Amino acid sequence: MTSDTVPDPAPAAAPGEGAAVRADLTPAQAVARSGFSLDTLRYYERIGLLGTVGRSHTGHRRFTPHDLEWLAVLRCLRDTGMPIAEMRRFAGLVREGEGTFAARMALLEQHDAQVEEQIAHLRRQQRLIHAKIAFYRSATADPAPSG
Repeated sequence: MTSDTVPDPAPAAAPGEGAAVRADLTPAQAVARSGFSLDTLRYYERIGLLGTVGRSHTGHRRFTPHDLEWLAVLRCLRDTGMPIAEMRRFAGLVREGEGTFAARMALLEQHDAQVEEQIAHLRRQQRLIHAKIAFYRSATADPAPSG
């Protein structure tokens, strides 16, 4: 399984079945580790960005380490300005399997080009800010004594 797959998590084994213990996380722990709000996690699940989140025997959501890995991918895409529609497209491609690697790569390369443009734009804006800071520093410097 690759780090960008979005499968539905396997159900946790019942105690005493000899299966390895999974370190599933509560929603509060997933919020703390992912940086997303609980409302965002619910929304992402509802719109298909996050696979079906497993449930405990009491019906409470439980997030797997794999869910958190996928949330880190979503965080990266969101933080770099990818629209939700494109994130959904990417998640759909991931769910379709390895046959979509070329389409995923194309989508990410297009997004990367947009990120590069954003960075270049921010660098140009930063140069203006630096020029203004230099101007204000020189304007507020003590004048040389006349003499």
